[in-house]
Amino acid sequence: MERSILNREESFGFWKNIIFVAVFFVITPVTIGVSLFSLFSLKKNEVVEKKFNTTNLIVSPKSGVSVYASLPGNVPTVSSSIEYADARPQIIKNYLESYNSPLTPYANLIVETADEYSIDFRLITAISQQESNLCKIIPPGSYNCWGWGITSVGSLGFDSFADGIETVSKGLRQNYLNKGYSTVDEIMSKYTPQSNGSWAYGVNSFMDQME
Repeated sequence: MERSILNREESFGFWKNIIFVAVFFVITPVTIGVSLFSLFSLKKNEVVEKKFNTTNLIVSPKSGVSVYASLPGNVPTVSSSIEYADARPQIIKNYLESYNSPLTPYANLIVETADEYSIDFRLITAISQQESNLCKIIPPGSYNCWGWGITSVGSLGFDSFADGIETVSKGLRQNYLNKGYSTVDEIMSKYTPQSNGSWAYGVNSFMDQME
């Protein structure tokens, strides 16, 4: 009985080994073949891609690509610096527009002239608001929005608003700031000495609205 069982186990082991050997010889060639095929395909694609990338665009340009014999000497670069626009002319313009002032087209000139004479860019606009409601109440044809040069016999007139902006800005620098009148209250003491302080209060308030 024991010998019969032993013979069966030996027979089963024999056929098991035969199956393993058969499977090995069938699967191994297939695996090797698939691996070789994959390797060959990758190599072929690499060669094709390399050939495509080295194509001379001068001979066979791509569609939509400009052909150059050589690169330009100066290649444009992107600068990291940022230019900031001067907001002051727009501040003056917005203020004048809100009051429908005839000075509105002169916003840039007001700022440029203020810079030329080193005065606050809001000053002559604020004075014109205090003196003439931004040029809406002035002697006809005088272009004098600032009450500049008013005397007992009349008021000084200008050839244009631009002439008035230039004259008043220059006068504030030469006749006031250069002589120590450095605040609105100090300017008032000479500009309109009869004022009880309301002139300076108004000019300062209007300047604050243009910040």
